[in-house]
Order: sequence, then structure tokens, then C-alpha cells
Amino acid sequence: MPASSEKFLAKAPELGADMYFLDLEDAVALDAKVQARDLAATAIAEAAWGDAVVCVRVNAWATDLTDADLTAIVAARTARLDEVMLPKVESVDDIVDLDLRLSELEIKAGLEAGHIGIAALIETARGVMNVEAIAGASPRLSSLVLGPLDLAASLQMPPAASGDPADHFDYVFMRLLVAARSFGLSVIDGPFPAVKDLDRLATAAQRTRALGFDGKMTLHPGQIEVVNRIFSPSDAEIDRARGIVAALEADNADGALFHDGEMIDEASAKAARAILARADRA
Repeated sequence: MPASSEKFLAKAPELGADMYFLDLEDAVALDAKVQARDLAATAIAEAAWGDAVVCVRVNAWATDLTDADLTAIVAARTARLDEVMLPKVESVDDIVDLDLRLSELEIKAGLEAGHIGIAALIETARGVMNVEAIAGASPRLSSLVLGPLDLAASLQMPPAASGDPADHFDYVFMRLLVAARSFGLSVIDGPFPAVKDLDRLATAAQRTRALGFDGKMTLHPGQIEVVNRIFSPSDAEIDRARGIVAALEADNADGALFHDGEMIDEASAKAARAILARADRA
């Protein structure tokens, strides 16, 4: 949600997403940045967010806006803030610097140290090159997020490529996925820009969901239902997961056993429990 829009901020908590990020970066014009900071802080403090994750995307370190963004949104009254999303992350230093600055602001605000997490937005060639190191840069990191449109520009892909980045990014998807899982992080696919084309959105979401991604950004409220549906386990997946867990628990198996036409073992149980945890959330 562009943090410069009181109308959009007021609607946000009612839309049914798992996470909302209030944008101070690309969605806000330069002359509206100061107002957007104030509106974001008010929305964090006063809106009824329920159990959704509340995040603010600040401006990148390469601008002169980041510190003012952080100072405005990290305060005692904004204790509901869960995460800061940092764009254009290219190195470990980008994350370490943000970690240190958040610690300073948390202490000043009387917040618990480490209260605010970090979502790292990977959207440049250098960011992809360094993603494994970035993923281990801070205990505050909660997720790696793909920024496909900026990344397509960074890679000098032709303009058509940025219209449907999923067709071109298999290598990038796997780099982010392996890096995130190596450090216990979530990994989130970037937005689909053709906001009215829900069929192509579904195809793009199904691709990264099949790889193991945890979710996908949306740009428009009309996209939320499609993404929630695709990234939530189906009834068949839930039934299969329950059957695997029940079979292994009933058998008290230390090794593998044959169940419903397949061999299952403790690795199967771990995967099944992950599906059931996702289903509970959904």
C-alpha cells in the first residue's frame, strides 16, 4: 500500500492478506515522502491489523531518505511494526547497517531489542550474486523477497521480459530458495504487474508455489484471493499429510513404511507437518 494514501491505508486491514507492507519507496512521489512517513506511523499505531504481519518498505540506502524513514516509523507508538523491508539489498553490509540502526532506534523507543524483523528485497544482479551471504547476515532476517521488475532492468532483459518475469527467472528462483532455506527464512515471490490478468497471475503463482516458495506479493486487492488460494494447501494435500503423520505415529516407525502406494519415512512426516502448519494458518 502506498503510505501516501490515507484512503488505501484505511482499507488495507480489511483485505484479507497475511502481510501488509506500507510503501515509502517506489509507490510514493518524492514530494510526498515526509507526509507518507507520518501517515505510515499513524496507520501502524491505530489500524486494526489483527494477526497480519505489518511491514514498512523504506527507501534504499543509496538514497538519502532511509534514516529519516526509520526514525519516523520506529517509535514507542509504532510497537505494532513487525518488519522493515529494505529494497535494493546487494551486500551483507546493507543488512548489518539496518540491523544496527534498528537496534539504536529500538533502545531509544523502549522497545524490546530485536523486536523488528527485516525482509530483504533482492532486485539487482549484485543482490542475486551475493544472496547466500545476505541470507545469513542478521538474526533479524525473516525473509528474502524477489523484486522481479527491477531485477529484469538490472539484468538488461528486454522490456517484454519484465511483463511476466516468471518465464525467465528459474535460476533466480532457485538461488533465493536455497539461500533462504539454508538459514530458515521465508522466501516470497515478487508481484505480477498485469493486475487484471488473474489467469496469468495464477500461472505465475503456481510455478513458484510448486518450487516451494511461501507466498507472493500482490499489487492490487483483486489479486489477493488468487494468491491466497494457490499458496494454501488443497484439501487433497491436507488429507494426504494427515494420513502420512497418522500412519507413522500409529506404526511408531523408526524407518520407512509403505502407505497408500508410496514409501514414507520421517522426512515425509516433516514435509507433511509443514503442510498442516500452513493449512492451520490458512
